[in-house]
Amino acid sequence: MAEGVARLPVLADLHFGREDAERDVTEGLLLRGGFLPNAAYRAAVAGRKMLIIGRKGSGKSAIRMQLMADADADGGYGGGKALVSPDEAAGEEIRRFELQGLPGDSAKALIWRYLFAVHAARYLVSHVKDDGAHGRRTPDSVKAVHRFLRQNGESADAGRLGERLAQGAKGLQTSLSLEAFGVKAAVDMTREASEGARAARQLDVVEEGVARAFEELGCAGGRDGAAGHEPLLLMVDELEVVWSAEPDSNSMVIGLLLAAKHAAGRYGRAVRLLLFLRADIYDSLTFGEGDKFHGDELRITWTEQALRDLALARARASAGARLTETELWRGIFPERVADEDTASHVFGRCLPRPRDAIQFLNLCQETAWLTHGRERITEGDVLRAGRQFSAWKLKDLALEYLVAHPFLKQLFPLFQNTGYVVTRSTLGGRFDAAAGTLHGRFPAYAEALTLEGVVDILYGVGFLGVRRGNDVVFAADDHLPVQPHETEFHVHRCFREALGATSAIDIRRYEPLAALSARIASGAHGPQSSGTTPRNRDDLLLGELSRSCHSILAQVSRAVTLTPDAGAEITRQIGRVLDDAQRIPPGAALSLGVHVDGHLLSTAHYFEALAARILASGLDDGTTGAGGVAHRIEEEVRRLRRVAGGSYGSSGNSGRS
Repeated sequence: MAEGVARLPVLADLHFGREDAERDVTEGLLLRGGFLPNAAYRAAVAGRKMLIIGRKGSGKSAIRMQLMADADADGGYGGGKALVSPDEAAGEEIRRFELQGLPGDSAKALIWRYLFAVHAARYLVSHVKDDGAHGRRTPDSVKAVHRFLRQNGESADAGRLGERLAQGAKGLQTSLSLEAFGVKAAVDMTREASEGARAARQLDVVEEGVARAFEELGCAGGRDGAAGHEPLLLMVDELEVVWSAEPDSNSMVIGLLLAAKHAAGRYGRAVRLLLFLRADIYDSLTFGEGDKFHGDELRITWTEQALRDLALARARASAGARLTETELWRGIFPERVADEDTASHVFGRCLPRPRDAIQFLNLCQETAWLTHGRERITEGDVLRAGRQFSAWKLKDLALEYLVAHPFLKQLFPLFQNTGYVVTRSTLGGRFDAAAGTLHGRFPAYAEALTLEGVVDILYGVGFLGVRRGNDVVFAADDHLPVQPHETEFHVHRCFREALGATSAIDIRRYEPLAALSARIASGAHGPQSSGTTPRNRDDLLLGELSRSCHSILAQVSRAVTLTPDAGAEITRQIGRVLDDAQRIPPGAALSLGVHVDGHLLSTAHYFEALAARILASGLDDGTTGAGGVAHRIEEEVRRLRRVAGGSYGSSGNSGRS
C-alpha cells in the first residue's frame, strides 16, 4: 500500500460474492477460497453419485464451476471435462424429437445418447492429439471415431449445439453416416422394422465404436488404469432453462436420465456422467424406472452451521484470510439482533441455501457501508436489510415456481397482515373465500387448488412449516409430506416481514403509557412521606390489574395444547401490561398524572379485544389451549370492570371464579 494512503475499513472490503456462480468465477471469489466443498462436491469428485439435486440457489452450478476449474494438484477433479448446457434452440430440438415405434421417453433417450456419444468422441480425438501419454501412434479405432465426426458434421469446429442437434436428430430419424465404423446404412439398416428400431441400431454402432476407442487407448481404467488418468466427466446443467411443466419437457428429462444410466454402463469407467437437476423438476417426474435412480441421487442440503462456514470462507476470500469467526460475528456484525445471536437471526430468516445467505449478508454490508457510511454493521442495519430481503424473497419464491405453480403468488394474501401461526381450519376458511377467484383465474389447476393441495404445495416450496411434536419442521429438514392429522402450520421467518405477519397470532400490541414512562425516567413526581405509605384506591386497583395479569399468565402456562409461539406472544403482551402497572410507585399515580380508573378500563378493553383475537385465530377451542386462555381473559375483563365500578376498599373478588 502506498505511503500516506489510509487503509479502508474491513467493512468496505467485505463482500460475500455474487448470487450466480458464473459471475462468482468471473470476479474470482468462488475460486479464491469462496467455495465450500460439501457432500455433493465430494460425491461428484469421487464418482459416487450421478444425480446432484437441489433447489434453485442451492449451489449446483457452483459445484459444476468448481469441477470445471479443478486440477489434480489441489485434490479436485483433474480429468477431462465436457459440459452440456442446452439453450432454447437445443431444448426445442430435444422436446420435438420423435421416432415412429418408440414412446416419447425412449425416443428422447436416444437423442441424449447420441449427444453423449458425440461429446465422448470429440474428447477422444482431442485427448489423443493433445496428450502425449498415449504415444505417437493413433489407434485405428480413434481414427474411425474422427472420421465419423467429420462425416456427420460433428467436428470440434462445428456450429452451435442446437444446430448440431438438429442435424443429429435428422440422422437418427433417417440415416447417419456410419462408413467410418464399416457399416453402410443404406444397405445394412433397411431391414429394421421401424424408425425407432433403425435409430437404436445406428446408435449402438456409434457407441460401440467410441467404447472400443476408449478401450484401445487404455482410458477405461479410471485413475488407476493403464492410462493413469481420470475418466471423462460429462456434465449436464441448467436444464431448467428449457423445461416447462408440459409432457414433452418431462419426457426430455426422463430421456436424459435413461440415457445417462445407459451411457454409464456402456462406457464403463471411461466416462462419468453428472447431472445437475432442480429439485422441483426431478420431483415432478413419474416413470416406471424411477426407482432405479435412488442410489444415484444426492440432494444438496444446507445446515445453519454449513452456511456459517460458507459465510466465513467468503468473508475471508474478500476481506483477508486472517479474519476470524469472532471478528466477523462480534466485530463487523453486532453480537446480537432482536435478542438473538446475529448469525442465527440471519440464517434463520433465509431458506437454507447459499444464494439467500449471500444476498442477505451483502444487503447488511451495503446498508451499513454504502447507505450509512459506517465502519461496522449495526443491529438497525440488519433489521432494515431483513425487511428488504423478506420482500425480495417473497417475490423470488413466486418466480422460482412460476412454471410449476403459476398461482403461487395469489396464495400469499391468505397469510397477509395476520399471525404467522395458522391452523388447518382457519386456513380452510380463508381458502374457501378465495377458491372461486383462484379457480376462475387458473381453471387448468382447479384439481390442485384444494385446501389439501394448497397446504402440500406451500409446504413443498418451503413457505409453510408444520408442527410435529415440539418442533416446527420445513420440507428442507424433513421429506415426510404433511399428514392429514397435522393441523398447525407456521409461515417461514423468511417471508413474515413482507407479509406483515411478524407475531404468532394476530393480536394488537399493547402500548404502554408513554407519558408515564417519561415521567418515571425523569423522576418527575412528588415526594413521598416517610414511613409506610397507606394503600389508597389507586394502589388497590393497580394491584388488581397485576393480579389479573398473573392469572392470565398462569393460564397460558397451563395451556398445554397452545402453540409455543402463540403462548410467547400472549405472554409478551400481558407482560407489558404488568410492567406498566408495577412501574407506578405506591401512592404516586396522581402525581404522575395517571388516571387509574380510566387506565383500568382501557386495559380491560384491550384484554377483551385480545380474547376475541385469540378465539378468532382458530388455534384451539379447548380448555387446555387458546380457548382456555381466551376464556380466562374474558373472566378477568368482567372482574376488572366490576372493580373499577366498586366503592373504595372493595376488592372486587366476590365475582371472581
